[in-house]
Amino acid sequence: MTAQLPNSRRNFLKLSLLAGAGALAAPWVVRETIAGTEKPAPGLTRVALTTGEDRADLAFQALRPFAREVSRAIGRKRVVIKPNNVSIDNQLSASHAANLEGILEFLKSIGKRDVVIAESAANGPTLEGFANYGYDKVAAKYGAKLVDLDAEGFEILHCFDETDFRPHACRMSKVLLDPNNFIISAAKFKTHDRVVATLSLKNIVVGAPIKDPGFRWGPGAKPGARNDKPLTHGSGYRGINYNLYALAPRLHPHLAVIDGYEGMEGEGPVGGTPVQHRVCVASTDWLAADRVAVELMGIDFAKLGYLNFCAQTGMGEADLSKMEILGPKVSEHVRSYKLAKSIDRQLIWMQPVKKS
Repeated sequence: MTAQLPNSRRNFLKLSLLAGAGALAAPWVVRETIAGTEKPAPGLTRVALTTGEDRADLAFQALRPFAREVSRAIGRKRVVIKPNNVSIDNQLSASHAANLEGILEFLKSIGKRDVVIAESAANGPTLEGFANYGYDKVAAKYGAKLVDLDAEGFEILHCFDETDFRPHACRMSKVLLDPNNFIISAAKFKTHDRVVATLSLKNIVVGAPIKDPGFRWGPGAKPGARNDKPLTHGSGYRGINYNLYALAPRLHPHLAVIDGYEGMEGEGPVGGTPVQHRVCVASTDWLAADRVAVELMGIDFAKLGYLNFCAQTGMGEADLSKMEILGPKVSEHVRSYKLAKSIDRQLIWMQPVKKS
C-alpha cells in the first residue's frame, strides 16, 4: 500500500528527515517506492515524474525513489549541481533557487554534504547571476559552495564547425570533466531556437565551455574577453546537433533533475514565454529523463537531432516502452509547447547535405 502524503511545505521538511530511513512512500508512485529500497521492474529504466504546487518538493519527491542508487553512485565523490543559467538576469530562462533547494534537501537526507553549485553563465559574470537568483541564500542554508567554472581551470576538447569541417579547440571546464565529481544537471523545460528543446544534456555540454574574466554581452564588456561557448554551436543547425552528440560521452550528467514547474516555450532559451506546467522529471539515465521531458512538452522526439544521435549510439534509453514511469501517467500531463519560429530551419539536420 502507498501512504497518502499531503503536498505541503511542512510535509516536505518532515520528509527530508525521513527519506533516508525509508519511513514513508510518495502518493504519486504507482507501486511501493520507499526511499530507494524498491525493486525496479526487470529490464526497465526508471524515470520519476512528480506534479504539484511546491517547486522544491517536486524535485525532492522525484529524487526519493533513487536514494539508495544515488548514494552508492556518489560514494566519496564531490557532488556538483549544475544549474542552467544561460542568462544572469532572466529568471524564466534560469534554474530556480527552489529547485536547487529540493535537490540539496534530498542530498542532505542521504548524508551527502560535500556539494557545490557550479556554473559558467553564458551572458555575464556567473556569481552575479547566482546573487540575482538567490542561490547564495540556499547555498548558505545547506553549506554548499558556489563555484564559478570560469575560474576553476579547463581542458582542451574539440568542436566541429560545419563551415570548414574542421575541429576547433575549445576550453572546457575541468570541474565538469573530473571523474571524481558526481554531476547533477538541474535543468529546465525550455524550447530552443537551434535544437528544438534544451534539457539535461545540453545544460552540461554548453555550460562546460568557459569564458574570460570580464566577458559580458552588451554594455560593460571587457574588450577582447573571449567566450568559448559559441564553438559548441558549430556555426549551424547541423554543427550544434553533432557537437552535443560528440561531446556527450565526456560531458553528461550522472543524475538529471528537470524542472518543469514553469517551463519556457517559443523563442527559448532566453526570449520565450512561460508555461505553467507544474511537473518535475528525474532519472539516473539522463537520456531517459530528456526523452520523457520532450514527451511532456508535446514535442515530436524525432525532431531532436542530438538526442536521436545519442539514442542511436546507445548512450541511454529513449524508448518509452522500455521505461518505468514512477508517478502519474505521462499522457495526463502533456502540454503542447510552442516551438521557436526557426523550427523549419532547425530541422535541416534531418536532410542530406546537398552536393555542389
